[in-house]
Order: sequence, then C-alpha cells, then structure tokens
Amino acid sequence: MSGRRDFLSMPAPENYVAGLGRGATGFTTRSDLGPAREGPSEEQMKEMLAKRAASLGQAAPSAYGVTEKKEDDEEEDRFQDPDNEVGLFSSGMNYDKDDDEADRIYQEVDEKMDKRRRARREAREQQERDDYEKNNPKIQLQFADLKRALGSVSEEEWAALPEVGDMTGRAKRAREARMANSRSYAVPDSVIQAAAKSGELDTSISSNDAESGTMTNFASIGAAQLSALTVRLDSAASNPGTQTATSGTATSVDPKGYITALDRKQANGEEVPVEDINRARVLLESAVKTNIHNGPGYVALARLEEVAGKIHTAKKVIQRGCEMCPKSIVVWEEAIRLNRESIHNAKIIAANGIKLNPKAIKLWQAAIDLEQTPAARKKVTRQALDHNPQSVELWKTLINDTDDIENVKLLFAKATETVPLSEELWISYARVSDADAAQQVLNRARKAIPTSWAIWVHACRLQEELGKNEMCDKIMERAVKALIKVNAMIKREEWLEQAEICEEEGDKHTAASIVRATVGWGLDKDEERRDIWLGDAKSISSRGRYETARAILAHAVSIFPHSTTVWHAYGDLEKHHGTTESLLAVLDQAVIACPTSESLWLLYIREKWQSGDHEGARDVLRRSFDKLPGNENLYTRAVDLEVAAGNYDQARHFLQTARESAATDRIFMKSAVLERQLENFESAIDICNQALQNWPGSWKLHAIKGQIYEQLSKLKEAQEAFSVGTRAAPKSPTLFILLSRIQEKQGAIVKARSTLDRGRQQNPKNPELLCEAVRLERRQNNIPAAQKIMATALQECPTSGLIWAERIMHLEARTQRKPRALEAIKKMEKDARLFIVVARIFWSERRLDKASTWFTKAIVLDPDYGDGWVWFYKFLEQHGTEEKKEEVLSKAALAEPKHGEIWQAVAKHPKAAKKSVEELVKMAARQAE
Repeated sequence: MSGRRDFLSMPAPENYVAGLGRGATGFTTRSDLGPAREGPSEEQMKEMLAKRAASLGQAAPSAYGVTEKKEDDEEEDRFQDPDNEVGLFSSGMNYDKDDDEADRIYQEVDEKMDKRRRARREAREQQERDDYEKNNPKIQLQFADLKRALGSVSEEEWAALPEVGDMTGRAKRAREARMANSRSYAVPDSVIQAAAKSGELDTSISSNDAESGTMTNFASIGAAQLSALTVRLDSAASNPGTQTATSGTATSVDPKGYITALDRKQANGEEVPVEDINRARVLLESAVKTNIHNGPGYVALARLEEVAGKIHTAKKVIQRGCEMCPKSIVVWEEAIRLNRESIHNAKIIAANGIKLNPKAIKLWQAAIDLEQTPAARKKVTRQALDHNPQSVELWKTLINDTDDIENVKLLFAKATETVPLSEELWISYARVSDADAAQQVLNRARKAIPTSWAIWVHACRLQEELGKNEMCDKIMERAVKALIKVNAMIKREEWLEQAEICEEEGDKHTAASIVRATVGWGLDKDEERRDIWLGDAKSISSRGRYETARAILAHAVSIFPHSTTVWHAYGDLEKHHGTTESLLAVLDQAVIACPTSESLWLLYIREKWQSGDHEGARDVLRRSFDKLPGNENLYTRAVDLEVAAGNYDQARHFLQTARESAATDRIFMKSAVLERQLENFESAIDICNQALQNWPGSWKLHAIKGQIYEQLSKLKEAQEAFSVGTRAAPKSPTLFILLSRIQEKQGAIVKARSTLDRGRQQNPKNPELLCEAVRLERRQNNIPAAQKIMATALQECPTSGLIWAERIMHLEARTQRKPRALEAIKKMEKDARLFIVVARIFWSERRLDKASTWFTKAIVLDPDYGDGWVWFYKFLEQHGTEEKKEEVLSKAALAEPKHGEIWQAVAKHPKAAKKSVEELVKMAARQAE
C-alpha cells in the first residue's frame, strides 16, 4: 500500500486561492455579518503569476503591476509643483482675478436660475399637495365641521354627556364572572347534618334550663313578632314614598319605588343620591372642624342638611356658625333665610347680626325685607342710614318706599348732600325735578363729579325732552372739552354704545350729538378713518340703530365730501331705512359734491324717476349731461326712462344724438334693440350692419342681428349671421350656442355637433358650451353620448355649478340625486345653482320645509341670480301663502336680478320690455321646468 495521501485529503498548496485562475477573488455582500475571507495580497498574486508564467515558458504578465520600470520615468515630486507641470497642464496657467470673477458670475446665474425654477417647482409641489389633500383628506379635516359645531354646545349639554365606560376586556371579565358564579365546592358533612335537623321540632326541654328556671315562652315570642310586623306594615302603608296596596290580609309593597325613595333626596327639583349627600356631609363636617371660624363652611353644611330634608339640623348648624363666626355676613344671611317661615325668629336673628355688624348693608337690607308695612320698612331704613349714611342702596330703598313726590325731592337733596359722588342719585334727582330745577341739579352734579360723562349725557337728553334740539350739540361739545381737561374721556366705542342706548330709549337727537362730537375721538387724521366709520355704520345699522348709523355717515361725508363710497353707503342707508325725501336730499348733495361721479348721477336719476317725479328726473338728466357730456351710460339711462314713459320718439332722438356724439357699439346695440321692440326690423338690421362695419368683433351685435332674422323666421339668414359672428368673435361661446340651436331647428344635428365642437376648441373648458353639448344629445335622446360628454365636462370643469346641476337633474336616477348634490356642494360651497338643485330635490320628495329653507339660502347667497327667485316663486305658487309670495316679489324687486338662464331668456325678450321685476318673475316661473 502506497504511503501517498489521497488527492482530496492532501493540503492545499501554499498561497492557493480557489478559482484564482478564473479571476475569482474574495468579496463581501450586504447579507454577510462580517467581512468575507480576505483575498490574496498583491505580492502573492504577482508571485503566483510569475511562477505560472515560468512553468509555461512565458513572460510574466503586467496585469497586476508586474511591469518593468522605465528608465526615463521622472520623479513624482515634480508633479507637486504647480509651476513645473507637464503634459496636459504644461502651459502653466494660474488661477487669477478674471477666473474668480467668472466663477462668481456663473454662480450668480446658477443661483438666479435655481431661484426662478424653485418658485415654479414649489408652486407645482404645493398644487400637488393641495390636490392630494383634497382627494385624500385627513380625518381631522373630515370632522372639521363637527368640531366647529361643538362651539354651540351649552354647558348643560356637556354636563349631560354620559361617562365613558371601561370596555377593555369586557368579554373576558364577564366570562370570568360567570365562571366564578358557577364554581362548586365540596360541602362538609356538618353543614349537611345541620340542614337536615333544621326542620325538626325538638319538644324536649333541657334539664339545665329547667334547673336554672329559664323556660322558653314560645307564645310570647310569636305575639311580639306579630306586633312588630303589624307596626312595620302600618308604617309602609302610611308612607307616601312607598307604593303599598292593602287588601284584606294581603299587603304588597313596590320594592322598586320603596328603594328609590330611600336612596334619593330631592334638591331643587333634582334627585340627589343619598351616598353623595353622606360623602359631602363627611367632607363639610371635616372642613368645619378643621377651621371652626370658616363661615362659608357652616353655610355649605347647612344647605346640605336642607337638601337632605333635615331642616332642624340645618338650623342648628347655622346657629353654631353664628356663634363661631359672628363677623361673617353670609352666615347671618343664611340664618335669616332658614328662619323666614318664622318672621319673629328671623327678626331676632337679624337684630343680633346687625348688633354685631352695624356696617353690613346686606344685613340691613335683609332686616328691611322682613318688615311687612311701609312705615316699618322706612323706620328700619332710617336706622340703617344712621349707621351707614354713605350707602347709596339704603338711600334708594328709602326713596322707593316714599310715595309723596315732595318728600322724595327732599330725600334726594339730603342724599346728594350726604353722598355727593353718586352719579345715580344725581341723575335720579334730576329726573324727579322739573325742567329748571333739573338743570340746576345737573349743574351741581357736574361740579361735584367733574369726571362723570353720564351727567353730561343726561343733560343733553334733558334738552331734547324740552324740545331744544339745537342745544344738544353745544352740550356735547362742552362735555368733550371738560372731560378731556380732567383726563376722563372714555373710548370712542363706549361713546357709540351710549349713542345706541339713547336711540333705543327714544332720544335720537342726543344719539346724533354724541356721534358728531365723539366719533373721531382717538383716530388719526388719514384715509383710514373713512373705512372705520363705514364699518361702524354697517355694524350699528345691522343692530337696528339707524339714527346712530345715519349720524356717523353724515359726519363721514362732511369729512370726506368727495368720496363716492361714503355717499353710496349714505344713500343705501336712506333707501332701505329712510324716506324717499331724505334719499333724494342725500343724492342731491352727493352729485353736487361729486359732479363727475357717473354712478351717483345714475342712482339719482333712477330714484327720482321711481319716486314719480318724471320731470325732475329729466331735469337731473340734463344736469348730468352738462357735467358729463357724451357719457354712454347717461344716454342709455335717458333712453330707458323715455321708453318706460312711452316717448319713443324722444328715445330715438337721444340715441341719434348719442350715435353722433358718443358712438359706441353699445349705443348702436341699444338702438337696434329699441327698433326691434318697436318691430321696425329693417331699421334694426340696418343699424346692426352699420355698427358691424366699425365694430366687427362685437358679438352682441352679431347675436342681435341673428335673433332678429330668427324672429322673422328667416333661419338661413340667421344661420349666416351667427356663422359670421363665430368667425369674427371666436371667443364668444354664446354665438356658437345660438348657431347650433338654429342648425338643430333646421334638422342639421351633425352640423350642430360640429359647431359646438368648434366652439369648444376656440373656448376650451367652457361650461356653457359643454352643457349645451350635453343638452343637444339629451334632446336627441342619445343618453350614452350625453353621459360621455358629461364625464368630459366634469373633468374639464369640476367646479362648475351649471355642469353639476345639469347632471344631477337630468342624467342621474332619482335615488342618486341627493348623493350627487352632496358631492357637488362639497366641491363648491358657495353656488346658488346647487342650492336650488337641492331645494328642488326636497320639493320632489314633498319635504316642503327643507325645500323652502334651501330656496331661501340660494336667494340670500346670490340675490343677483334671477333663477333663484323664479324657482322660489314657482314653489310658493303651489305650497306658499299669498303673504309669502308678495314678500318674495318685493325682495326680488329690491334685488333687481340680472343673471340666470331662465331669467335672461325672459327678461331680454322684446315682449318683456316694459315689464316690472315682479311681472318678469311670474312670467319666468310659468316657463321654468
């Protein structure tokens, strides 16, 4: 047997690395807990490769650096010298100031570009975050409205909330309780034996008992038990707190009512558990024992006993409190209260308390209240004033118990002499005196209390009551100067509150005087005052104090006479809360102060005309032409007035003059509309053609021309007019809609679709065109196509109330309308169209109260939206009263709506030229569907 080892058992050669011939080396992966086996060093690899090459008769490879060193290699130290560079950097360039400047410029450019991109990037990222949060709201945002609603929860409702029970492990605890109850134990034999003998009757007598003489008398024991049971039953029958019914020898007691009566006591109409009373009694007794001179502790303990029904104990507790706390006023007051059923005892207690506390006004008041006759009351009051002459309350009590007015004046004189710093006594003294004496009283009061603003206000009100309104302003001016002198001027807001109080009590001139004298107190003399005064007037008028608001605005226009904003606010107040004469007077002053204000002239002309003074309105119109010659709006208003009066020739004259002196496309349009109303269609078309030569891009002129042809049943000419308009004014969606409807009337449905598509290309994401495309398909009963267009419309215009309303009312099943409406309102909280949709849904479900509420919300949210008034009136025609319908019509007339699909279709029809707002609402309600 050879001594050579097996190949697999032989040790590896020195410096052997598995797979080295294939180029494998050691490596480390992230899954390894430690480094992999260290591979061979560079020297070892060079040596192995050299041996391998020698065995093969080849030259050693240079892959691992086994190369011969060139003789012409230069030293490496020379590469460390920047002035001795060779090769790529052999030119010897140095970093100088120009390079520094260039680097700085490049850096600034990079920073600027980064800043510009950063703004766009941050805006895009913010938009993406907003969209994500909108589509994936957080829980706290979903419940934000509920959190806001918690602000209206009262303290009583909070207190009534039930306590949260411990639900943790409830099933486990219940299971353990059941197992505990079902446990069984081995009963000892002694218990079983005792139970067996319990029913036996032992008739034998123990000899021990006989010898001791203690014989058991069973008859006496039975009689005693019967007597005790009888007493207990009689007590239960006579106790109203237990429900007992006795019939013959059978007695039944309601255990529930009996236990409830024992466990609870009545306190202020509420039941208090007995255990709570006992717990509170322990605490209060401990507090009283700890501090025997604590008066409120005795009061609390006495009231607790009173709640528990122990009045006698309560009296004893409070009596002890009076002994231990003789200087505590609350203890004596409580003692008087607890003994009020016995007036004699209460008087004795009051006398004792007053003897120990002669300066206690409350005890004197309690003693006065115990007296039954006015004479006795006055006697006690005078005794109280002897000890407390400076008490205003006691003087008031004495004066109130006095009937004779002369005696009252004498008492007031004595009281003001004794307590000269009481505003209330001085003002009351002035009120009971005649005019001359009242002025003298107030003069003395001002000298006694120079810092009192209330005395000045009462003096002003006194002058108003005497009819001397002109004196109010003088008194308030003096008041302001005097109060400033003694540094007693109150804030401007407090003065306005006093003005509101005076107006509420009927002293309107005093309120106005206060405003004029103090409304500018503490404000800087700049433009900011105007906004502050306008805000004050708005808030005060919202509370119904119109005279105060009127005084503020009158003062504002005196300071800012050229501000049209203030004049408009003043006029609006007079229009809604004043008279026609006052409104016209304010507007006349406004146009004089602001002669170049077009809005004020137009408002003045309209109000003058509506008041019935047509000649006055024409005169104002002539004045406005002098101040604003060639004004387009004034000419159109003049035309409206003459058309309303039926003076068509004069209206034509105004329009002719306007076309010559102030030619605009609107003037020509007005002229064409007038001729159309008068059925002079040829003249109307000629005017449109003349205007289109100068203003070919006016879409309204194209629309009027096409509508005139349509009214004449010349559909081909109307189509041509609308088609020319779409090319001349491609950004007008209305022309595309009118053209598509004409084509639909002619039966060219494909052309109508093409027209709407062309309009959508010219006006992308336009809700009117998208809605018209949906309606076109719906009128053709092509519901799938309508649904497809609606989906596109909602993607392009997700916040359009028009699109959502069309979908909900016409493309949704009746059961799905309400969820879709809720989804739409979440996207658009302030859209009157959606409110009307919700109201119509409730209307269809016969929930009339909710429908009325949502209609009201719609007209309050957007009173200019005419369709809201139309649908509300249509609803009231079926389910409303005559008073409610008249109210809605009057409010619509005040709102003067201008927008709405149904509204504009009716209001702009030639037949509705002379109709009032009320008549237009009725006409539109008949066409609404």
